[in-house]
Amino acid sequence: MSVLVKAEGIQLTYEGGRIRALAGVDLHIREGETLALVGESGSGKSTLGRVLLRMLLPTQGRVVFRGTDLAMLSGNGLREMRRHFQMVFQNAAGAFNPRMRVGVAIGEPLLVQGLARGQELQRRVAEVLQWVGIPISAAGRLPHEFSGGQLQRIGIARALIGRPAFMVADESLSALDPTTQEQILAVLRELKSRFALTYLFISHDLRVVQRTADRVAVMYLGKIVELAATAELFARPGHPYTQALLDAIPVPDVAFERSRVYVPLAGELPSPAAPPTGCHFHPRCPRSAGRCRTESPVLNELEPGHQVACHFPLSDARSEP
Repeated sequence: MSVLVKAEGIQLTYEGGRIRALAGVDLHIREGETLALVGESGSGKSTLGRVLLRMLLPTQGRVVFRGTDLAMLSGNGLREMRRHFQMVFQNAAGAFNPRMRVGVAIGEPLLVQGLARGQELQRRVAEVLQWVGIPISAAGRLPHEFSGGQLQRIGIARALIGRPAFMVADESLSALDPTTQEQILAVLRELKSRFALTYLFISHDLRVVQRTADRVAVMYLGKIVELAATAELFARPGHPYTQALLDAIPVPDVAFERSRVYVPLAGELPSPAAPPTGCHFHPRCPRSAGRCRTESPVLNELEPGHQVACHFPLSDARSEP
């Protein structure tokens, strides 16, 4: 598969460089794949998603979409490019104007860009509503008349109406009950198959990620610390942080949950205003050694397609602290 979106050396700082939200991210997303981005709150997942969509400009580095550096675009060029990538937000209710009927909200991107109006606009709105399983008659209703799951479907419809190639789903299932989550996931899978969509799927829920993603990138304090195919990462995590995230997944077996010994991850995510020296994870890592406190690890391949930023990766039997 060809690369659709590429991040190269992305850094993002605030307050004159005092706070570093992203600390040198290199990442590529292939055409037609679902790449999941996981990590604790504050790790930089949503920030990276917004940088990839040029909702935020990086302090250093660049984002390339289909060979075009997004930082080089402005005016009509940027407006035209934005048709090709969209975001589905976590808070579906907050993403809509409460006084605007949902049919108008869905069609607004096409109207603003001058791509459709009148009967053609109405036809396109009806079409995307059908794609996400919402009755066409719902176009005349206001946002408060829908459930959370219905609003998330409508949010997907609005993102889809311009026929984008790339969609970022930012914790788009976290506020929904399990049954509704499964329904929305089914919609996303159907749309991916129908339109060859590419997704960046930002989530805390590793159980959902395991069933949804082709590859997984693990973030910690503004850096990607592990990247692998989903099955490989869940079977053979290489970074101690990834292992801790996987260990925290509840198992639907009451007897097993009562008997297993779960050691929670020590401490809390450090502040990006005062990151630890060396490996940012070393104050919380059970494998930390002297090198970890002074030298920042870089992403290296444990095996083809499986990268880990750790001096003593779990999956390398030769590497012990």
